[in-house]
Amino acid sequence: MKKKIEQAGRVVALRKKIIEKKHLGYWLILVIFSWIGSGCSSIQSSVSEGLAQSLSTGISNSADIEMVKAGIPSYLLMIDGMILEDPENTGLYIAGVKLYSTLANFVKDDTERFTYIVDKSYEYSKKLLCLTKEEWCSLSEQTYDVFRQSIDQIDEDDVDILYLYGTSWAGHIEAHKSDMNAIANLPKIKATMHRILQVNESYDRGGAHLYLGVLESLIPPALGGKPEIAKQHFDRTVEINKGRHMMASVMYAEYYTRILFNRELHDQLLKKVLSEDPVEEGLTLANTLAQQRAKKLLESAEEYF
Repeated sequence: MKKKIEQAGRVVALRKKIIEKKHLGYWLILVIFSWIGSGCSSIQSSVSEGLAQSLSTGISNSADIEMVKAGIPSYLLMIDGMILEDPENTGLYIAGVKLYSTLANFVKDDTERFTYIVDKSYEYSKKLLCLTKEEWCSLSEQTYDVFRQSIDQIDEDDVDILYLYGTSWAGHIEAHKSDMNAIANLPKIKATMHRILQVNESYDRGGAHLYLGVLESLIPPALGGKPEIAKQHFDRTVEINKGRHMMASVMYAEYYTRILFNRELHDQLLKKVLSEDPVEEGLTLANTLAQQRAKKLLESAEEYF
């Protein structure tokens, strides 16, 4: 046991280097330490959870898109293996949902792979819900009214789990948009995001506003859509982040301005994104991807408008 405790101490010290240096290569060293021996399961569980969280932090702060794209699949295989060894560790599921969702951004052009990845994220989010509260195990299958009653009971402590669930569910629906049974669940996702706003509007830098902005932009005004509501959500996201969440501005341009054919606002938003420094704690990868997307949208603007 003494040797296990010493090993755990070395793992913690190495884990700190990941956060300080944001160097993903430390991960392999950490995995070797965390898998040494089979005793002291409570220490191993804590260490594994910490490793997963450190990995997620390192990735979100990386500006090297190609390195992240190449590395995430290997790291996810490790997370999957850790979950098999420790199937009730909520921290591992949280990391799994986040990493699978991140990987999904890189494979959208590969329909089959994208579907598998977002479905895996959604599967982990449902397991996370069930481990958090037993009564949430059947949340996805509840009728809309019962679903609303369930999520209306959440408080500040539940927001992180519910948000991961809602965002991964949205990804699942995007992959299955030809399935009307999947599309029928969109009102539940909207209800989830509205509840999160009621409890903590600024959670994940106003992420619930961003998702609602996109959802409210999916239907054109001529078919009953309400773009003015979408605009309110996008504006609020930008305001909460003081413009530093660049993906919010890119999605604002892609979903809202294009559906209204507002070329002036479209170009204004995207040019501002490209003029900014993408480095921002917790958002560097997202901002780098946002600049990449902004460039493509501007290049296609002449043809679109």
